[in-house]
Amino acid sequence: MVFTRASGAERGVHGFPFMTLNGYQVVRLEFTSAFEMLDFVQVVSDFVGRSVGFDDGALHWVGVAFRESVINAIKHGNRSDASKLVFVDFETATSLPELTIRVRDQGDGFDPGAIADPLAPENLLKSSGRGIFLIRSFMDDVQLQRAPEGGMEIRMIKRIQPAGAPDQTAKA
Repeated sequence: MVFTRASGAERGVHGFPFMTLNGYQVVRLEFTSAFEMLDFVQVVSDFVGRSVGFDDGALHWVGVAFRESVINAIKHGNRSDASKLVFVDFETATSLPELTIRVRDQGDGFDPGAIADPLAPENLLKSSGRGIFLIRSFMDDVQLQRAPEGGMEIRMIKRIQPAGAPDQTAKA
């Protein structure tokens, strides 16, 4: 597990290291493609989510989407090859009430347009194929693209709802 931060990194909530890049606070993780890393990276995700102000409901759904994206990177992107890495960035900005999460693998990539519709009758009984659907349901914005460095990257945004606003998280 590698945490990276720029020199002069600021200490965020509870002393957790954030680096500041162009007005954004960033927590960057880099780890091997091992499912044993899931619980640890989930703890980091929960901590960052709480530090930006997510309530318990939003924190849960962001956690489900994040965990699914990391599982996809390990299992499908890197094909569980421990010599390949998974890269995660959590970004926040004081000017925007949202959290951006990027997860990138080192795999061959795929065509996001070719993802089967999990709600199509022929796919309803399949035991897999719902991860991206769930991620899109729980996050406010999701983009899948081939990363310039190689592999695939998923970029997910969750906006922070003002106190008392209705939760729009589980849209599916």
